[in-house]
Amino acid sequence: METLLKYEFTILDFIQSDMTSPVMDKIMTVFTYLGSYGLIWILLAVLLLSSARTRKNGVIMAVSLIGCLLIGNIILKPLIGRIRPSDVNAAVDLLIKKPLDASFPSGHTMSSFAGAMCMMFYSIKYGIPAMILALIISFSRLYLYVHYPTDILAGAILGILIALLSKKIVETYLSRKNAMVIDRFARKKYK
Repeated sequence: METLLKYEFTILDFIQSDMTSPVMDKIMTVFTYLGSYGLIWILLAVLLLSSARTRKNGVIMAVSLIGCLLIGNIILKPLIGRIRPSDVNAAVDLLIKKPLDASFPSGHTMSSFAGAMCMMFYSIKYGIPAMILALIISFSRLYLYVHYPTDILAGAILGILIALLSKKIVETYLSRKNAMVIDRFARKKYK
């Protein structure tokens, strides 16, 4: 475990020493704020919910984001309680307000990959830019020194899995609901 942590700090320190600049500082801060509280994905879910044509995908995204909140922030972060890299190496000046919760998994990454996956369910045309946005938001968490690479990796995997599970749950619910409506209609028609 200590060897893994050493490699993670090697990656984080490489980003700090070789990739930072005043322009990148501003860009990464903006992208991190886009992912804060899943805000950009919540807005997309509301947008999808507002049209009958995209409503099912909006429901899937909303269920996914709620799943990310429950699994990531309410269950895993307190259970695992991983200290953030900025707490271990206080020599790095944070460009954002210090997060107060645990590091593992990355909530920004979970919600971003869940949201992007839901956009992929709707349309590859919109899903690819959403995935690129998810990648940039996730990288911003490394750049800003508030997550380890494994926090990001776990967040991405969990976000995608939660989106897939949410899609299955919503589609199962809708197919059962449709079957009940058809059954009721058939009973009325043939009585």
